[in-house]
Amino acid sequence: MTRVAAVDCGTNSIRLLVADADPATGELVDLDRRMQIVRLGQGVDRTGRLAPEALERTFAACRDYAAVIKAHGAERVRFVATSASRDAENRADFVSGVLDILGVEPEVISGDQEAEFSFTGATRELAGRADLATPYLVVDLGGGSTEFVVGDGRVRAARSVDIGCVRMTERHLVRDGAVTEPPAEDRIAAIRADVAAALDLVEETVPLREAHTLVGLAGTVTTVAAMALGLKEYDSAAIHHSRIPYEQVSEVVARLVRSTHAERAAIGVMHPGRVDVIVAGAVVLLAIMDRIGAREVVVSEHDILDGIAWSIA
Repeated sequence: MTRVAAVDCGTNSIRLLVADADPATGELVDLDRRMQIVRLGQGVDRTGRLAPEALERTFAACRDYAAVIKAHGAERVRFVATSASRDAENRADFVSGVLDILGVEPEVISGDQEAEFSFTGATRELAGRADLATPYLVVDLGGGSTEFVVGDGRVRAARSVDIGCVRMTERHLVRDGAVTEPPAEDRIAAIRADVAAALDLVEETVPLREAHTLVGLAGTVTTVAAMALGLKEYDSAAIHHSRIPYEQVSEVVARLVRSTHAERAAIGVMHPGRVDVIVAGAVVLLAIMDRIGAREVVVSEHDILDGIAWSIA
């Protein structure tokens, strides 16, 4: 066994996994898995820069994670940064801050690398399941970008496009500094139009419609699943590998689109940091299912974090 620590810093959240990995058996045993909403990508779509307050929130989370990693005695650490830090002019400030706190330099990876990690993390456990036909389409719906990966035992094709839940919220649902609620129909239509244009690009290189099983990752998807399952509080074990029919996804999206901030905040499974961006994220998920004709989404709690962990095991 090798004790590893993987950090995934995205546009909306920063997450940590400390695990014991055994490459010989394919076993990955969680010791600590946690997440903080830091909104690193705040305003990046508009300004092209990481905001000072967003950087400080992220560095505070890194200090917490450094203590956890030390307490568990992880032998190897890998810090991967995704969409927001790829886009920012001042990403050097982010890199130097993380290096000072954690002693490792964050790797600002490409969308293709992000897709490969996500695919490995999401599908390693699914190998050999007779009830889930391959190829898989893994959709990692993040804050700034969404990754689409088609493959079976290996990645056949992948593409990253800028239709994450934070980016879509800031682009279409924010007016005068606040999220409009409930959003007007033309705002939802604008999100769907952006998704349609992005999917046109994806389909130039990724055969989305050849996939037989849709696997959905990240907080938007797991939150929609938790609501569809009728959970009173977030239960990772119940959500992991749940299969949510299209009709239930559609019902949850309709509920969210009609909701106010207070109504969303009162949902027991809703993380406080996701209240403002879940509407856009859910609309993106449903638009993807519409495009490929998916009858259900298989929800995975294992994703890019697990892929990062395996990459250093």
